[in-house]
Amino acid sequence: MNKFFSFVTGSLCGALVGATIVLLTTPASGHQLRADAQARVELALTEARQAMEDTRRQKELEFEMMKQGQVTE
Repeated sequence: MNKFFSFVTGSLCGALVGATIVLLTTPASGHQLRADAQARVELALTEARQAMEDTRRQKELEFEMMKQGQVTE
């Protein structure tokens, strides 16, 4: 049981030291980091939606060409 408490104590101390180092070395505030992350997510979603729309248009065109008997390669 003593080894378990030593392990837990060491883990908590390590986590505290790690969190302190991260807070001291982070180049921006938490608010700024969250805003940057949100902007990246929104950009990725916008690009994904655009790619999906482009693919949908392309597949619809291919389908129409196939209905008319034209082969695409």
